[in-house]
Amino acid sequence: MSVQYFEGVGRRKQSIARVRIMSGSGRFIVNDKDAPVYFNRLGDVEAIMAVLKAAGQDAHSYDITVIVSGGGVTGQTDSVQLGLARAMVKMDPENVSAMRKGGFLTRDARVKERKKPGLKRARKAPTYTKR
Repeated sequence: MSVQYFEGVGRRKQSIARVRIMSGSGRFIVNDKDAPVYFNRLGDVEAIMAVLKAAGQDAHSYDITVIVSGGGVTGQTDSVQLGLARAMVKMDPENVSAMRKGGFLTRDARVKERKKPGLKRARKAPTYTKR
């Protein structure tokens, strides 16, 4: 017997998260660790769980498993949030309006700008000297 789950993929900067949601007892596992252990920064888990709250769902009625890689803490948090929102929409297409209203389905396309030749960083130029 296979367990039915709904999957959503979220991306932000260099981070990619594969989120699976299934009915269960409220376990939230990220890379084989509990979510509060993995996302130990204040407010990160709450920001992710805001997706369930916006959909009017109880967090204790679903098991969520996440595989996330790349990027930093903020990028991973935002990618998990987007992946969870997409999984919620796959689970129930009526969640689209609630997800859009909360801004959870919008992909943040901002990424680090590449370094240009002749410059020190993407835009910082060497100090100009007249002589």
